[in-house]
Formats: sequence, structure tokens, C-alpha cells
Amino acid sequence: MRFKCAQLAFAVLLSSSVAGFASDAIDDQYPQSPLYSKPVEVIPHVFSAIGATAPPKYENTGHNNNLSFIITGDGVVVINGGAAYILAKALHDEIKAKTDQPVKLVINENGQGHAMLGNNYWAELGVPILAHTDAAHEFSETSHSALENMKRYNREKSAGTVAQGPTQTFDDKYIVPFGDFPIEVLMLGPAHSPGDVTVWLPQQKLAIAGDMAFHERMLPIFDHTDTAAWIETWDTKFEPLGALYVIPGHGHPTNMDQVRRYTRDYLVYLRAQIKQLLEDGGDLSKAYYVDQTPYANLDTYKELATKNAGRVFEQMEFDDF
Repeated sequence: MRFKCAQLAFAVLLSSSVAGFASDAIDDQYPQSPLYSKPVEVIPHVFSAIGATAPPKYENTGHNNNLSFIITGDGVVVINGGAAYILAKALHDEIKAKTDQPVKLVINENGQGHAMLGNNYWAELGVPILAHTDAAHEFSETSHSALENMKRYNREKSAGTVAQGPTQTFDDKYIVPFGDFPIEVLMLGPAHSPGDVTVWLPQQKLAIAGDMAFHERMLPIFDHTDTAAWIETWDTKFEPLGALYVIPGHGHPTNMDQVRRYTRDYLVYLRAQIKQLLEDGGDLSKAYYVDQTPYANLDTYKELATKNAGRVFEQMEFDDF
């Protein structure tokens, strides 16, 4: 019965958070808070404040990824430090309105600024901060530029934010050592950026996927993103988890079919377009104009489509087909 209630609650959530609420034209869905949106209960005990599907900017305070938390029965697990001190504090205010249980662990889903720049709020409270070894290294290399970029768009909202990396790291798998149900932090393999991890709740069949999975907005492909390896990780490790519920790194909570469509299938599609271009003798200048119109409905399409195509071309230019 409890499982069926969770399925029903998730169905109601999906019906109330479809496209139209995930628009990059909406600057702020929760004006009384620095958070872009008020946390919603995805399934019992699991909440997520869904970030904007637009790039980070002053109007959304840099909250353009999903900030989640799990009320375990013996403390709260937070997923992502947020893009600034102000966001971490705002999320904590929401947690305290839901439960008296203390925050006992913060997990950074990767080494990007919007996962880690709010860490120093939690460090001030003495909360342990966990990340994958590769994410910790990435943040140590990029934290200065990430912080300066956040200060530029966030202006006075950046007050109090200093670069604070994780306080503990892991390599393959971390089991949360408290709570009424198992919570696993998994390094499944290469994905969007170094140290991307998935938080997996096996009893609930819920994956807090981080940037393994995107929904409602186009994913960005970075210079260090290995798209072929991302697809392999998806096919061999992520999808075999058998998740019924997925909280993606960006976009509303949904199911595996939807995140597959906008993540794995997009990568496969774009690589096929570039492969055909290369076989036809096309060069980088033509790669920017390969057809991506099947994904033109996604937020950030205009900002990212041509960049993604160029980066995939550079990755595949010397591949053997």
C-alpha cells in the first residue's frame, strides 16, 4: 500500500509539473525565497527544489540545478551545496520547516560550481560534505573561476560565499551510515563531468541522478565530456538500476523513459549526425549546422546546440567507424 501511495503521489507531481512550468522564460517561481522553486515531495521523505531550466543569472540566483534532500528518520541527507551560500541557507530553512531532524550529510553530485559553491554554509555548521574523488579534484582546479563567475551574475547575492571543497571523498560506492532505509552514492562511470554520482534508494527505486540525466532542457557537452563513454555508462550501469523514479540534475522529476529520451537518445542522435557528416567529408564549419531540430523544444537549445555539435565533431574527427 505504501508503495502504491508513492506511485500515486509521483503521478500527481508529474501531472502538475509538465512543460509550461519548466520554461527558461520564467525568472523565479518562488519570489519569497532565494530558491528558484519551493521544494516538492517527489516520493515520501524525498524532496527537491527544482532549478531553473535557464542559464544561471541574477534573477534565479544561480539556482538552475536541482537541490534535493532526504529525511531518513535519523537525520537529513542533502544533495548539492548549491551555487551560493544564500541558496544553501535557503534550502536549510525549507528543511527546518519540514523536520526537526538535523542535516547529517551533504553530497555534491559533481565538481561544478552549482553543486559545491554553497558548501561553506554547511561547513560552518560542521556538516560532513561528501563528493567523488574526481569531483573534488575538479573543484580544486576550477573553484576560483567558478566563484568569480558566480559573483559577476549574483552581485550582492554572492555575499558569504567562499570556495569550500568536500570534507570527505570516495571512489566507487558510499553507503550512508544512518537512516531507516538504504541510501547508496554510486560512481557508475564517465558521464557529463568528472565525478558525476548518482544517489540511489534501492527500496524506493528512486535515482537522484545528478548530471547523468537531463530533462526539459538541452544538456551541455563540455570539452571534457566523453559522449561515447556517457552512453556506455548509461546502457551498462545507470539504466540497469531499474529506477521507477528519476530526479535528474536539471528539469522536473520524471521516469526513465523521459530522461533517456533527452539524455542518452540525444547523445546517440547527435553522434549519428556527426558520423554521417564525417563520412560525407564535412568539416567543423558544417558540423555546427547538423540537424538538431528534433530537440529544438528544449530550453537552452539556442545556447547549446551548435556548441554541442562542434564539440562532438572534435571528439569524433579521428575515430574509426
